[in-house]
Amino acid sequence: MSTMESLIGLVNRIQRACTVLGDYGGGTGDNAFNSLWEALPTVAVVGGQSSGKSSVLESIVARDFLPRGSGIVTRRPLVLQLHKTDDGTEEYAEFLHLPQRKFTNFAMVRKEIEDETDRITGKSKQISPVPIHLSIFSPKVVNLTLVDLPGLTKVAIEGQPETIVEDIETMVRTYVDKPNCIILAISPANQDIATSDAIKLAKDVDPTGERTFGVLTKLDLMDKGTNALEVLEGRSYRLQHPWVGIVNRSQADINKNVDMMLARRKEREYFDTSPDYGHLASKMGSEYLAKLLSKNLESVIRSRIPSILSLINKSIEELERELDRMGRPVAIDAGAQLYTILEMCRAFDKIFKEHLDGGRPGGDRIYGVFDNQLPAALKKLPFDRHLSLQSVKRIVSEADGYQPHLIAPEQGYRRLIEGALGYFRGPAEASVDAVHFVLKELVRKSISETEELKRFPSLQVELATAANSSLEKFREESKKSVIRLVDMESAYLTADFFRKLPIEMERPVVTNSKNQTASPSPATLDQYGDGHFRRIASNVSAYVNMVSDTLRNTIPKACVYCQVRQAKLALLNYFYGQISKREGKQLGLLLDEDPALMGRRLECAKRLELYKKARDEIDAVAWVR
Repeated sequence: MSTMESLIGLVNRIQRACTVLGDYGGGTGDNAFNSLWEALPTVAVVGGQSSGKSSVLESIVARDFLPRGSGIVTRRPLVLQLHKTDDGTEEYAEFLHLPQRKFTNFAMVRKEIEDETDRITGKSKQISPVPIHLSIFSPKVVNLTLVDLPGLTKVAIEGQPETIVEDIETMVRTYVDKPNCIILAISPANQDIATSDAIKLAKDVDPTGERTFGVLTKLDLMDKGTNALEVLEGRSYRLQHPWVGIVNRSQADINKNVDMMLARRKEREYFDTSPDYGHLASKMGSEYLAKLLSKNLESVIRSRIPSILSLINKSIEELERELDRMGRPVAIDAGAQLYTILEMCRAFDKIFKEHLDGGRPGGDRIYGVFDNQLPAALKKLPFDRHLSLQSVKRIVSEADGYQPHLIAPEQGYRRLIEGALGYFRGPAEASVDAVHFVLKELVRKSISETEELKRFPSLQVELATAANSSLEKFREESKKSVIRLVDMESAYLTADFFRKLPIEMERPVVTNSKNQTASPSPATLDQYGDGHFRRIASNVSAYVNMVSDTLRNTIPKACVYCQVRQAKLALLNYFYGQISKREGKQLGLLLDEDPALMGRRLECAKRLELYKKARDEIDAVAWVR
C-alpha cells in the first residue's frame, strides 16, 4: 500500500469512527470535546443548484448513484469515501449505518440515500447536518474523500422554510470555514462566473484561493462562438490551483442510462478534439480532477499531521482526566462493592467533619445559634408580664390559700419562680432544633461536595436518609437534656440567693416618752401593699436572670455534647450496621449510577480508545516514504 493510500485510508477510518461517536463536523457533535473530525483534512463539494455538482461526483466515481430531481436534492451532507481496489475486483458500496450490507446495485444505493435522508428529515424539504457516510470500493476510482453538501440557493420554494437560504449557507460555511477543508467550487460555464454562488462563498472564506479548486461544468452547453478560456486559464478569476473543466453527461444520456465509462471516453474525446480546449486537454476532465484532488488531499494530510497529533494528544489528556474525575466502573463482586461504598462514606464523613471543625464553611452557624439566637430568644421571654404587679398579687394570693403568709410568701415565691422557669423550655428546644437544622444542611452540603458520591444517586439518598435519621435521634436526646437542665433549675432552687437578699423589716412597735404604745407611721403600713409585691417581683426577676445566665451557658454544652459530638462520632454507625448485612444484589442497587453519567463515561472511554488508536496508526504511516 502506498503512503497516499495509507494516509487517506487512515483519515477515512478515523472519520467513520468519529461519526459513530457523534463527532461529524459541521459545527455539531459534543461541544465538550474537541472535534477530531473537523481537524481531519477533507474535500467539501460546493455549488449552486443545477451547477452540475451531482454529475461531477458521479463522473469521479464512474457510477450513477446520486438522487436527482428539482429543488434541494441533497438535504444531508454525504461523506463519500472512495477506495481504489485491484483491477478486476467487484465494485460495491457500504453505508456506515448498514455496516453488514454490501450494495452491488447502485440504483439501490441511490434509494438508500433517499430513504436515509427521509429518516432524519422526513418527507419535508428540511435539511439536517447529520451526515450520511457512503464508502465505494472500485478499481475505477482513486483514494479520495469528498463531502457533498446541499446546493446553495437564492430563494425558498414551496414547502421549504423561509430560512432555507440562510440555513444551507450556514451549514456549508461550517465545513468550508475550517482551515483543513479543501473547497471544490463548482460553477456552470454557461453562466457568468461573477454570479457563481460557489466562487462567491469560496472567495469569502478563502480570499487567497489557497484551498479552493475551481471546476467549470457544462462547457459543451455554451453558446456557439463562445468559450471559457478566460476562466480556465485563470485570467477571469485567479486561484492558486488550476481550473478544471468538466463535460458531464447530457440529460438525454442520463435518461438513456448511458454507461459512465462511455461518458468518460466521450469527455476525453471532447477535450482532445476541441479547438478551444485542446491545448488544455491533459489537465481537463473528471479523471484528471479526481487524481488532482487525491494528490492534494494526501499532501494536506501530511502537512497537517503534527497539528492533528497535537490535538489528539491534548484530547487524550483531557479524556483521561475526565474519566479519573468520573471514577472507574463499579465492580461486580459484593466485597468490592461494599469496600467502594465504605470508601465513599469515609470521604463524605471527612468532608462533614471539615465543615464542623472549620476546614470548610458552615460549622460557624452552630456557634451563631448559641451566640445570637439563644440570647435573643431569652431576652424576648415574657417575664415582664409574668412578674407584673397584678400577676404577682394573684399568684401569691393563690399560693397562700385561706391562710395568708405571715412574713415572707415562700409558696408564692416558688410558684412565681417555677412559672418563670417554664418559659425557658421554648428557647432551649428552639436551640436544639436550630442546631439540628444546621447539621442537616451540612449533611446535604457534604454529600453534594463528595465527588465520589455524585455517580450514585441511590447511595446519596440512602446515605442522607441514614444520616438524617441519626441526627433525629441526636436531636431527641438533646431535647431531653436541655429540658432536664430547665427542670433541674425548677426542682431545686438556690437558697443562698435569697438568704443574701436584704431582710424585710418586721412591723415595728413604737412607744412614746411615757412608755405608751403609739400608732405606727404610714410608711410601716405598706408591708403588704404594692411595694411589698414589687419587691417580690424584683427578687424573683433577679433569680430568673441568674438562672438565665446559667442556662445560656449550659444549653450550648448540652447541644454540642448530644448533637455535634455525636454527629462527629456516630453519624453513620447505623448505616454501617445495616450495609454490612446486605447481599450483593442489594449493594448493587445502591451503586446504580446515574444513566447520564454512565453514558458519559462510556462515550469518553470510546473516544479515548479511538484517539489512542488514531495516534498509533498515524505514527505508523506518517513518515513512510
